[in-house]
Amino acid sequence: MRPTFMRCNMSLALYCLVCCRRVATADPATKSSLQWKNLRKIAKMTGSLFLGGCVFVTYEVLSLKKSLALDKRAVQQEKLKSYIYVRAVFAENEHLGIINKARKHLHRAVRTAIEVSAKVFQIPFDEQFSRSDLEDHEFSMWILLKKTQSADKSVRLQAVEEMAETHHWHDYQYRTMAQACDSRTAIGLARSQDVDLRFFLQPPPLPRENDDYCIEDELRHLLSSLPQSGLDQCVQYFTSLALRESSQSVAAQRGGLWCFGGNGLPYAESLSSVPLEKVEIFCLQALVSHSKLSSHCGQIVANGGLQLLQRIYLLRKDSQKIQRNIVRIIGNLAIHEQLHPAIVRAGWISILAEGMKSPHIIQSSHAARALANLDRATVQEKYYDGVYVLHPQCRSSQPVKADVLFVHGLLGAAFKTWRQQDSDATIEEGDSEEEEDYTACWPKTWLAADCPALRIISVEYDTHVSDWKAKCPEENYRKSIAYRSNELLRKLKAAGIGDRPIVWISHSMGGLLVKRMLLDASRTPELRAIVENTRGITFYSVPHHGSQLAEYSINMRYLLFPSVEVKELSKDSPALKTLNEEFLTLTKDNDFKVLSFAETLPTRIGSVVKLHVVPVDSADLGIGDLIPVEVNHLNSCKPKKKDSFIYKRTLQFIHDALAPELGN
Repeated sequence: MRPTFMRCNMSLALYCLVCCRRVATADPATKSSLQWKNLRKIAKMTGSLFLGGCVFVTYEVLSLKKSLALDKRAVQQEKLKSYIYVRAVFAENEHLGIINKARKHLHRAVRTAIEVSAKVFQIPFDEQFSRSDLEDHEFSMWILLKKTQSADKSVRLQAVEEMAETHHWHDYQYRTMAQACDSRTAIGLARSQDVDLRFFLQPPPLPRENDDYCIEDELRHLLSSLPQSGLDQCVQYFTSLALRESSQSVAAQRGGLWCFGGNGLPYAESLSSVPLEKVEIFCLQALVSHSKLSSHCGQIVANGGLQLLQRIYLLRKDSQKIQRNIVRIIGNLAIHEQLHPAIVRAGWISILAEGMKSPHIIQSSHAARALANLDRATVQEKYYDGVYVLHPQCRSSQPVKADVLFVHGLLGAAFKTWRQQDSDATIEEGDSEEEEDYTACWPKTWLAADCPALRIISVEYDTHVSDWKAKCPEENYRKSIAYRSNELLRKLKAAGIGDRPIVWISHSMGGLLVKRMLLDASRTPELRAIVENTRGITFYSVPHHGSQLAEYSINMRYLLFPSVEVKELSKDSPALKTLNEEFLTLTKDNDFKVLSFAETLPTRIGSVVKLHVVPVDSADLGIGDLIPVEVNHLNSCKPKKKDSFIYKRTLQFIHDALAPELGN
């Protein structure tokens, strides 16, 4: 049978020791009157620890049939005090009674804990410690733990690094550390490369579900408890949609097709109910919008949001999309330092540490963002929604010398845009947000390996505009490049963009957004450092002079450009012409290095139309190098393999632009 973890009060553990002594020394009549029932063989005492005035005793019970019956008054008196975790395994065929060897180990460990605590945890670091009562591995474990609480930051960080690199301890040693580590150390361990997950306590048990418990109802209750007035119109819109939805037919209520938060959800008229998973996604995406509002984050936590989201996360292990939205919310909450204790107490560190190990880059990057926002010991920046660090995601002794920033374009995303080239890509791929089987993200895998001294960041526009479809009736003003520029600049400044040299990598309309951001930053004193530190810009199939796609979009089945974008991308667009002229002046004044790639193959749009989305003449900025490549629009930013020309030329450009920083 699988082992379980019993939570026992610390003083009750000592009470158990006293009872053990009484059992060993009492006559048979007295033994039978003691408050123990069904106590079975205790096999191995595994360790003990005294730290900061609290005793932690960790031991493994190899067999315990049902329970320990203790004096209820002792239980009542010891509530809300320190706890230990007892690992118990229930067996069927064991003899009753306490094994003397286990009892002796238990007494000896408590004595050792008290003696060593005086030697290890109550004297300065510069004094010599005696190893007379300890084995080497026990001594080093306690010294490491003491160092993680040092007043010297460098000592603390080094201790966490050494602890994370430990892979030879016994199970009980990891469990001891999990119980004794403070939150700062636990977060540091979670952000360490290849850390053992036994360093982290499992989340506290959630309240039992009643027979009438319904996650959908709990989500609605949480949403309805948040302020509904004075909000952004799109937040109000999404919230009202989520609250109105029920198990009744969406098709009957909405006429068959309803878009929420960036995902089209068509339902046939014959459907009588909405799948529960879809309803949860509606509500979670509304919560994502609320979690972006600092005034709402505290209320989400106060109203039980951390526990509810954890329950859904654990129940929906089969849905990456649901788990991704939940971790996205936690990452938004983690921006606010006053909420960190609540996030830690709710048990999210172990969940995020496990998420960091996910083989799926989207999942691991969301977890990495949340942990980075929690790690105030080594991270000064704050990563707002849509800003993801692809490298380094873990703590590292490698100093960061420069930033490379990836900005996707139309129908793009922070991760999928930069995957390896697919075997048969079409324009429809950008529309498949539900697809979970994505290829490797080359900035994270190849570029990070070739340039470890870089911080690599990929940005994504807000969910309801990232795939450029109409979702909220009030969002037209959000579609303009000017709006997106202001929003992203605010987030990038919080992420520390501008503090180091920068190289921008952009695809399609993302290149126009980069141009707009640099122009806006040049006119804003507090953002001027972004321009001054920009060393180079790479443009993959960027329509500097407009796109042929705008001419087809209105009559096509796949509306790739909403109305605002159609106007901005038209060849005759005055705004596009002005943007290009002003940017050329800015580039010459600041001596930016520029590299442009131009597609030479047509892109299939749907099943009928094939066209050059961005002709070579439109991809020509008029400055820097222009390289035509035999790829279509989608594949212009997707190298086939690491030794392909597109990747090698991009890598060379980064090295040239950052030569002083990278030592080339």
